[in-house]
Amino acid sequence: MAARVHLAAIDAGSNAIRLAVARATSPERVEILESERAAVRLGHNAFTRRWLGDDTMSRAARAFRRFRDLMDRHHVVAYRAVATAAAREARNYRRLLDRIRKKSGIEVEVISSEEEARLVCAAVRRALGGRAQPRLIFDLGGGSLEMNFFERGVLRHRLALPLGTIRLMETYAIEGAVDEDGARRLRHHILSLLRSALPSPPNLSRAITVACGGNAEALVRLAAGPLFGKVPTINVRLLRDQMWRLLELDVAGRMRAFRVRRDRAEVMGIAAIILTTMADWLSLRSMLVPGVGVREGLLFALVAEQYSGAATSVEEKAHAAELLAGVQGFAHRLHYDARHALQVARLALSLFDQLRPLHEMGPGERLALEAAALLHDVGHFVHRKSHHRHGEYLIRNAEIPGLRGWRRDMVAALVRYHNCKSEPQLGHPSYATLDGARRRQVRRLTSLLRIAEKLESEHAQRIAGAEVHVSGRRAIFLIHAVPGTRLDLAGLERKAKLFEKEFRLHAEFRRAQWKERAA
Repeated sequence: MAARVHLAAIDAGSNAIRLAVARATSPERVEILESERAAVRLGHNAFTRRWLGDDTMSRAARAFRRFRDLMDRHHVVAYRAVATAAAREARNYRRLLDRIRKKSGIEVEVISSEEEARLVCAAVRRALGGRAQPRLIFDLGGGSLEMNFFERGVLRHRLALPLGTIRLMETYAIEGAVDEDGARRLRHHILSLLRSALPSPPNLSRAITVACGGNAEALVRLAAGPLFGKVPTINVRLLRDQMWRLLELDVAGRMRAFRVRRDRAEVMGIAAIILTTMADWLSLRSMLVPGVGVREGLLFALVAEQYSGAATSVEEKAHAAELLAGVQGFAHRLHYDARHALQVARLALSLFDQLRPLHEMGPGERLALEAAALLHDVGHFVHRKSHHRHGEYLIRNAEIPGLRGWRRDMVAALVRYHNCKSEPQLGHPSYATLDGARRRQVRRLTSLLRIAEKLESEHAQRIAGAEVHVSGRRAIFLIHAVPGTRLDLAGLERKAKLFEKEFRLHAEFRRAQWKERAA
């Protein structure tokens, strides 16, 4: 685990407003501390009259005030709050945003349907990991049906159709049970829009489809199929069979029969008609329901912003690839120990990513650390003795593609200081060339590189990882090592002196139980 950060995400949807407060301790470790839902239907009148009523706005502002209190209680350092379809279509949405800001101090942004779909798809990919590549990810909300079609993991086509449950409920004045004639009219309306948007629908009978949104989460309990790993699924045939039982009940009957809230009971029959009609049009047999959506997409994006030092733009990625290829080519010519260098780089970057909330460095500095970790022993080509100084000289005077300017000097300085044989000082050319801010970065990066190099000092690749727990003024390094590995914990503490000075934390090193890593 790393330095803890508390984050919050708010999704002001058409049927409800949802908050998640989370504690992140690494890019992969996110723990939900609070999950709140306010039954405020922003979609009421937003799609039929394009207007938000005063009562709706007041209730929304009060919900945000409550959310603000929860965020303050957990000392949230960053948040993002968004509104979706209802706010996009209501003419007076700015009044809503002003009320929320005055009541709670929370700034809400109205996002496009494209951004909404991107957040949902990102949340789904995170939830599924590498277990599946969906051909279709869709999100059924109160105002719209967002459909994202993929081929081999690449987005090929995106549709946003006005087929939300609240929109249809208010357009057709549906207040309770739905008879056969009403269901037929709804189905005809849905099919008309699908035919117009997808005149030649793909056959997805054998493909993986993912359904998102509160409606899908409610219906999966009604028509559960076999689990996909740990992910619930909707059995489409069973949903068709159960749909008529659902439609013939009034709202109170649905609340009792299916143990759902009133606002969900009002729309779940309409949701069932939309899902079964879409399933018929696309030949769907089942749908995965991972239970994530816009709120989770927001949360994971916030975590990435807090921790990620990796290149993000196409240009950054191209430059990083060029530089690392040049670095490894240069190191290969000098007969470096590739497995050792790669292991040191992996460990150093893990420490960098975990501690990013403390050091606040970005992709440029992370790339410099990676290059230095790969090159830290190239001075052995000249002589083993004083290889740190020989390495600095080689890097400053070599032509390594992509390594130039301040980054070349930073990498050279890191190589010089990696083994504690030399401390940062202005008498060294690579360090002296840098400005004050870059020198401070060099000292912090050096402290991480020294710990990583010490962990791999046996050149045996027996360290699976190191987690950093920051608690008060202590940094506890939990070392996951292959059973039988000798750990020089005292040596690690000596190597961490610069870390303690630069981060103002006392460093402690402990061996983790191997079973903790396996779990």
